[in-house]
Amino acid sequence: MNETFSKLGFYPADILLPREADMEKWAVVACDQFTSEPEYWERVEKNVGDAPSTLRLILPEAELKAPDVEQKIGRINAAMDDYLDKDIFKTLKESLVYIERSQSDGKIRHGLIGMIDLDAYDFTPGSGALIRATEGTVLERIPPRAKVRRNAALELPHVMLLIDDPDKTVIEPLTAEAGGMEKLYDFDLMENGGHIKGFKLTDKQVEAVAQSLSGLCTDEAMQKKYGVSGVAPLLFAVGDGNHSLATAKACWEEQKGKNPLARYALVEVVNNHDDALQFEPIHRVLFGVEPKTFLDEFKKFYPGAHEGRGEGHVIGVVYEGYKGEWTVPNPKVQLAVGTLQAFIDDFLKSHGGEVDYIHGDDVTRELGSKPGNMGFLLPAMGKEQLFKTVMADGVLPRKTFSMGHAQDKRYYIEARKIK
Repeated sequence: MNETFSKLGFYPADILLPREADMEKWAVVACDQFTSEPEYWERVEKNVGDAPSTLRLILPEAELKAPDVEQKIGRINAAMDDYLDKDIFKTLKESLVYIERSQSDGKIRHGLIGMIDLDAYDFTPGSGALIRATEGTVLERIPPRAKVRRNAALELPHVMLLIDDPDKTVIEPLTAEAGGMEKLYDFDLMENGGHIKGFKLTDKQVEAVAQSLSGLCTDEAMQKKYGVSGVAPLLFAVGDGNHSLATAKACWEEQKGKNPLARYALVEVVNNHDDALQFEPIHRVLFGVEPKTFLDEFKKFYPGAHEGRGEGHVIGVVYEGYKGEWTVPNPKVQLAVGTLQAFIDDFLKSHGGEVDYIHGDDVTRELGSKPGNMGFLLPAMGKEQLFKTVMADGVLPRKTFSMGHAQDKRYYIEARKIK
C-alpha cells in the first residue's frame, strides 16, 4: 500500500460492486432522506420488487422507531450474508473509484470513493484530527444506528467528506482522464436521482491523488487558506453522514483488537469548490405543538424578537393559517440555525413535541401548515464559511446545512466488508 496514504487517514479500499444487477434497482438514496415522506420509500419498495438491491442492506431512518425494528435489522444482516454467500459481488482490490453524478439541476458533481481510518477521525468539538465533524454530534442518535452496523457483514456509505482544494488538484484532474479509465457503471438513478458514472483509477492516478492530498495539509497550505501556522491540519470535513460516520467510529471503539476491518469506513470525497456543490439550508418542522404558545415562549427566550423582517437573524415561520417571518435582533451566535435550534431544544424539553429536519422549502411549508405543526425556513450558509468556521470554532450547530436537494444525495452503490 502507498505509504503516503498512511499520513492522510485515507486509503484505497477493497470495494464491492454487484457482478450483474439492474443498477437502477440496485441503487437507493441515503437512508436519512425522506424521513417524513413514507410514500417515497413505499414507491422504492414497489420499484425494487424482488431484484437484488441495496434497499435490502440498509434501514431507512423513517423506520428507526418502528415497533419491529429489531426484526428489520435482523433481516438486513441476513440479506448481507445471503448476498455474500450467493457471490453477488465482485471485488475491486485496493481501489479508488472516481464518480460523476448528474444532479437534478443538470450540474455534474465529481467524487472519489475510498476508505478512511477511523483512528484519524474525531467528532469532538475542537478536535485536531485530520478528519473532523462539521456539526455537533448528538450522542443519543448513535446507539440506534449502531444496532444496524454492529452485526453487519457489509457497510454501504452515504458519508461525504469535503476537501478544501481551491486549486482543484485532487479530483478535477481525473475528469479529463476519465475516457481512458475502466468504466464500472453508467446508469440513471431511480426517483429523479439523476445519472451516475463510476471509473476505476489506475495505479498512476492513485499515486497522483496521494501526492495532491498531501499538499493540502502542509503548514504552507494552512497559512494560505486560513492564515494560521503550526496548527493541526484539517484535511477532511464531514459534509454529509455525520452521525453515520460517528456510528462507525463508536462501533470501531467497541471492536478494537477483535475486528481490524471495522477500523475503516468507506466514504465519498468531494471538493468543497466543486461548481456543482451547493449548500442548502436544513429546515425544521415541529409536530405536536401549539403555535401561539411557541411564539410567546420564543419572545420570552429572545427579548426583542419580533414579527417581520429586520436586522438580525430572520427565520421564516409557517403554521396552519399563517406564513411570515420573525427576527431575532443582536444574535449571540453566528448563524440563524443556531439561534433557532437553541430555543427549539429548550421548548421541546418543557412543552413536549417532536422535531424533524427537512430538506426543501415546499415540503417544509406543506408539513408545517398541517394542524399541530410548525415549519421554520432558514437561510443558507455560504460554503466558503465551512472550513474556516471548523478551524476557528470547532463545529457548527447540528443540521446547519445540506449539500443539495434530497434526490441529489448519495445513492448506495459500492459496499465493503466490515467483518
